[in-house]
Amino acid sequence: MRKIRLIIGREIKSKLTNKTFIIMTILAPLLITGFLAFMIKMSQSEKTEQNVLVIDDSKLFKDKLSGNDYITLSYSNQDLKNAVSEFSQKGYSCVLWISPTIIEGGAGAIKLFYKKSPGFGFQTFIKDQLEKIIYENKLKANNIDPKIISNSKQNVKLILEKVNDKGNTEEQSSFALFGFLTGALMFFFISMYGMMVFRSVMEEKTNRIVELIVSSVKPFELMLGKIIGVAVLGTIQFIIMGLITFILTTALSAIFLKDISSQLKVFETQQELVKKNGTNVDFSELEKFDDKLELFDLLKKIQKIDYLEVIICFILYFIGGYLFYSSLMAAIGSAVDSESDSQQFTTPIMISLMVGYFIASKTMLDPDSTIVFWGSIIPFTSPIVMMSRITNGVPLWELALSLSVLYISFVFTTWLAGKIYRTGILMYGKKTSWKEIGKWLFYK
Repeated sequence: MRKIRLIIGREIKSKLTNKTFIIMTILAPLLITGFLAFMIKMSQSEKTEQNVLVIDDSKLFKDKLSGNDYITLSYSNQDLKNAVSEFSQKGYSCVLWISPTIIEGGAGAIKLFYKKSPGFGFQTFIKDQLEKIIYENKLKANNIDPKIISNSKQNVKLILEKVNDKGNTEEQSSFALFGFLTGALMFFFISMYGMMVFRSVMEEKTNRIVELIVSSVKPFELMLGKIIGVAVLGTIQFIIMGLITFILTTALSAIFLKDISSQLKVFETQQELVKKNGTNVDFSELEKFDDKLELFDLLKKIQKIDYLEVIICFILYFIGGYLFYSSLMAAIGSAVDSESDSQQFTTPIMISLMVGYFIASKTMLDPDSTIVFWGSIIPFTSPIVMMSRITNGVPLWELALSLSVLYISFVFTTWLAGKIYRTGILMYGKKTSWKEIGKWLFYK
């Protein structure tokens, strides 16, 4: 054990002083926090101030087409050509021209003239209003009351209630994208650390350093020391990245989400009030949050994530998945003399990881499908697929079964890898084949 501890210490020391390791440890939390900030920003409605000059030649939309808190509409009867040439100097951001043939559906019936693009949110807001006004106008033309059509429409919200084995229910607000991202991170880290072991083994073999090392250490001890050393290193890196990410996300929430969080509390209070009192509530006194509903939904999903469960499962599956794959990568590194010769052996391993990644993407659409279930149990794909399922709620017995199969498989692959490693690490000048490796497995 003392020799293995020395090898573990050597691996940790050599990697901790590596610039790439240090940069990655700092850069990854920045990327994660930046991605979360980007998602929150994209969920917010565009708020660019727009002062719009409307030239309504159809005489249909005046007093019907309206703005909001950041869009101001001003109507004019001036000539379109003059309006287009002068609108910027008069303080308008764009000119909206409505053709007199709009109700007949004439081609190019509405034009928007601008110097700076008004953005998709503004375009959608105006377009939706125009279509609604035209729709109601045509209903009236056919002696149909638009209020009857409007009142007949009913929005339905589907609330998911998961029933556990005891019959208790809990409202689900799964964040499937977050689960997929954790699965993608698992894929990235397992492949990265697995290749780290592979290159370390192959480098020592190529430089003939291994000949000196195995004179005092058994090949299996050397392989095990390298695998465990990199595993400890990876765990240290996760802890550091987790702390940095927590600090950054906490600061991000305090700075950017303070107002949104308070608005969400008001929104939830109003919802409870409506549920309790129904139609007796004076809706005119309630604050409107129509443009923030998507952001509120995103925040509620983020708040419902059990981060402790995610972190614990991530560490357990990373260690298990890494040990499983790194033992195979160490065996391949010992069997070849160059990285180009290793392609035929590393390709099947990378394909199995990619299969796990593609199954993980299916969890966003159907997290309880048969292929996703078995993908989270089979050790070749379980670290990636199970992590992508975590946010959807996974029964404890499935987690226990998946982890048990993964760690038992690691013991088996390590035993096989040890048989390959002890023979391949001292072989030079001969191209290795699958047949040759098969023979090594039966050497005593």
